[in-house]
Amino acid sequence: MAEKRIDKATITEVARLAGVSTATAGRVLGGYGYASDEIKKKVKASAERLGYRPNLLARGLITGKTKTIGVVAGDIQSPFYSSILRGVADVARAEGFGVLITNSDELLARELEAVQLLLEKQVDGLIVAPCDTERSDHLRKALKEGCPIVQFDRMVNGLRADAVTVDNRRASREAIASLIEAGHRRIAILAELERWDSGDIASFVARVTSRSIEPANLFPSWQRLFGYVEAHLAAGIEIDRALIGRVGAYSLEAARLQALQLLRLPGRPTALFTADGLMTAGAIDAITSLGLAIPDELSLIGFDDLDWMSFLKPAITAVVQPLTAMGETAARLMLDRLSGSESPPRHVTLELSLTRRGSVARARLS
Repeated sequence: MAEKRIDKATITEVARLAGVSTATAGRVLGGYGYASDEIKKKVKASAERLGYRPNLLARGLITGKTKTIGVVAGDIQSPFYSSILRGVADVARAEGFGVLITNSDELLARELEAVQLLLEKQVDGLIVAPCDTERSDHLRKALKEGCPIVQFDRMVNGLRADAVTVDNRRASREAIASLIEAGHRRIAILAELERWDSGDIASFVARVTSRSIEPANLFPSWQRLFGYVEAHLAAGIEIDRALIGRVGAYSLEAARLQALQLLRLPGRPTALFTADGLMTAGAIDAITSLGLAIPDELSLIGFDDLDWMSFLKPAITAVVQPLTAMGETAARLMLDRLSGSESPPRHVTLELSLTRRGSVARARLS
């Protein structure tokens, strides 16, 4: 049992008690260089007795490794990110790595600050959900300077770094196709739809129709709109741009107001597809305030399956993302890089599933 002491034990004291040089004690406690088993036992026993704790930053100056991974999440309070972070932490901890978590609030300036902070903390690598898929020179610089990067949920255009994402486009297309199969023709979409500087909704729909846009580096909500458009095109249904609700911000109140606008249209939609959990929450608020019955008066499918969605009556049909698996995969990609892998950048795409509940009914004939 370690003896209690007020001041912090030094490596010099550990070496003196073990009867070895400071350099030898440093090698044993730092996990680098050679020392006999007998010497290792003496040094570790002395460190335990004195309550010595290694200075990881100092060790990093010697070994070039701190056994820590930095993570930049968009919003650590969000169930979306918390599940991913759990996956990262579980895999990292199993391999003896610590995780430092920062928050960008989906703002580029704060992401810059977070990345700089983590690099100053000498993390071995960065796992990042980029909040801008175009203007991310700070990530390119970090990668060029030798810091491995793994992207998750989105990918920066042209950044030669590993990534793990989900197939937003396909999942959205299949969800909309299921509504079309149920007889719905006026299907609205409620989505954030920020961060696309190449035009408005009309130009986006036109580019999807003409197949002149690459979806891989779009922000997830735009990828989900991409699938929405494709499903309509495949079914020969004309796109009514009035049914595309562009919220423009990751805001519950903004989502509620946009949902109200959609649901008050003269030709009200018979079905609604919400592009993430926050959009679904805003839509439910609007649906409740208008007194609409799900699914008799409005069918609903939400992207992201949050706990509360299964508690409603009826429960909400939802696209399920493998969030913990996304975090686990990102961590494994990072650990592979830290172990010396020099393979070309890898992009892992995880599949999604549609959990069918009671919020979708066949469209009523008018």
